[in-house]
This record gives sequence, C-alpha cells and structure tokens, in this order.
Amino acid sequence: MIRAELIAPFEYQLVDEHQPLAARVFADATLIEAIMRDHSLQQLANVRALPGVYGDVYGMPDMHEGYGFPVGGVAATELPDGAISPGGIGFDINCGVRLMTSNLDRASFAPLRERIVHDISRTIPSGYGRGGRLALDDDALCRVLGSGCRELVTHLGFGIAEDLEVIESGGALEGADPTAVSVRALARGRDQLGTLGGGNHFVEVGAVDTIFDADAAHVLGLRADQITLIVHTGSRGLGHQVCSDYLALMDTAQARYGITLPDRQLACAPLSSPEGQRYFAAMRAAANFAFANRQLISHRVRAVLCPTSYVLLGTDAAEARSLASVCHGAGRVLSRGAAKRQLTGHALRKELEARGITVRCPSNAELAEEAPEAYKDIDRVVDVVVGAGLARKVARLVPLGVVKG
Repeated sequence: MIRAELIAPFEYQLVDEHQPLAARVFADATLIEAIMRDHSLQQLANVRALPGVYGDVYGMPDMHEGYGFPVGGVAATELPDGAISPGGIGFDINCGVRLMTSNLDRASFAPLRERIVHDISRTIPSGYGRGGRLALDDDALCRVLGSGCRELVTHLGFGIAEDLEVIESGGALEGADPTAVSVRALARGRDQLGTLGGGNHFVEVGAVDTIFDADAAHVLGLRADQITLIVHTGSRGLGHQVCSDYLALMDTAQARYGITLPDRQLACAPLSSPEGQRYFAAMRAAANFAFANRQLISHRVRAVLCPTSYVLLGTDAAEARSLASVCHGAGRVLSRGAAKRQLTGHALRKELEARGITVRCPSNAELAEEAPEAYKDIDRVVDVVVGAGLARKVARLVPLGVVKG
C-alpha cells in the first residue's frame, strides 16, 4: 500500500510498507487527499522500476492517474542506456500553453467580446477529429515535422520572425526525423494544423486581474486589466498515433533487453537502442507539429483580435527540486465520464455567461467534461508550486471568453 508522508512544507515522500521510496509529490493536505483518490501514487512508485532512473521521481500538484505514468509525473533517466517510455511522454506529445498579449483593455474589449469570441470559434476548429482549413501534402507536412514553427513562419507566412524568439527552442526540436513517423500518423495529422482538438484544450480570452511581480510583468509585457489570449493544445491525432505506434513496438522490444516492469503501460527501451532512438526522433517530430499547431492558431487568433489562469516564472531552485518541471494546469479530480454524469453542460454554460464569460463549445456534454468542478483548485495548485519554490507568481488572469475543444 503506497502512502504519502509530509516531509517539508508542500512536499510529501512516498512510503511503501514503512520503506521510504525515492518519489516525492508537491502538494498540500487538500491536494494530496485528492491525489490519493486514484492510482497516481502507485503509478509514480512504479516509475522507479524503469531502467536507469536518475535520482527521485516527482509528482506535481496537478497529478492524476494517467497511462503508465501519472499525468504530472516527472522522471529523468541517465544516458546512454536509461529507458525512454512513450507512456511517460504521453499521447498528446508536447501538449502546451502559449500566452499572447494585446493592446486592448477590459473597457475597450467589453463591447467587442461577443463578436471576438464568436469569430475565434469560427476561425479555430475544435472538437475531436476535426480538421482545419490547411491541408498539407506529405512533403510540406514532413518539413513542418522537421523544423516546426520555422517552416510556418519562414516559408508559409504564418507569423512573424519575432515569434520564434519567444517560443521555447525557437519552436523546433533538433533531431526530429519525419521518416520515423508512420504513414497512419501522417494521415491523421495532415489536416489538423491550426485546430484545438477536444478534451481540455481551449483558446481563452482573459484579462490581467492581479500583478504579483511588477518587474517581471513589465519584461513580459503584462499590465493590469490588459486583454490576453491563451492557446492550449498539442500534437493532435499525429502525436497520439506516434505514441500508439511506439508503445506497441516497445512492448515487444523490451524483452530483448531483459526489461521487466510492474505495469505493461510503462513499456520502454534503452534510449541508446534502435527502438529508443527511432521513437525519440519521431517524438521530436510530433513535438514540432505541436509547436506549429499553436503557432498557426496564434496567428489566426491574432488576426481576429487585432483591429482562469496565472503567469509564473520558473526558479533556479526548480532544476534541483523537480527536474525543472512544473504543471501547466490544475489537474482533474473527476474523470470525463464522472463529470458528465455529475454536471450539466447547459447549466454550466448559463452559469458562466451569467458571470460575464462567453463560451463556445461543440456540445454541452463536452462542456460538462471540462467544468471547473472537474479540476483541482487552481489557486491552491499555484500556491503549492510557489510555496515549494518551483516558480514565482507574476500575474493572475481571469477569463472573459473561452472557445473549448
């Protein structure tokens, strides 16, 4: 039976039969109680069984049950023979968030809100399986997989050169190999650039509600009452297929390397192996697709906008305390099925609009899946991240309009 013992403010150590494990979770008493309701603690303990794990493994305050790894779980493995596991990286490869600022403030945005949110919902396709307005042939798609945002900005004209300067890694991971991506994955991604997908993905129009760090906010171009946009999405069906393809490959390959694991979903291979290297190259290609996806959405949202979130900055201490990782959301407390059973999308839509938040979502059922009640308290999660020394607050944003996947 895996349990968690408090060892420092906002930090718990996993214990199994009175034996401390090299696994830690950043949480407070309320969040650890929510985390213990599913199997995520056991999943985090299982991650220790991967070959070559370096140091402790970590759980972020948004942690919840995932595939093999818990969502919000962090681990590092040593080169050259430490394991690489598709389940650890996940099905939505390079799922991430992009923040954009605007020259509008709340007062100037108010009379435009309905039109802008409506135009965003028409411009950015959302929902499971939805394709976009841009369909690439294989050559163009492979160029995107190879060079990510650089291909979109430099050759296709979707964005400006300055965009690349403010995106992690310039919007492209080196070493991507499009030939390591299957024909099926290419087919799934061919028309999905510039689309949100479903689940917890969204475009949110918000406003800066509170400034915590004036100097950092100034550097980031944030000011009180400023209208902002957040784009949250990933690599869509292409990334999902890459993960599926290589989970199957790792499942058959790991026996050749003498690897046994407590959970089949942790299927892996040594990074130095042919299977590990091929997956790593395909994963980076899918990550470049996700970078490009957010770039295209941002470009189109920018064209619409121009006539509940936080901005955090990582700390130097996070590198040692959590492998330089923090969460990018609140983390679920209700599964999507449970949320639909307990919550009504129609009532939620009316409640949000009564609070001045314009909502666009393909269906009430999908809206219920992503209701605020289905997630941990974002203020509490952020307080843990800050209290544990992993990041510092810059500003708090409040939503004014949301387009949901």
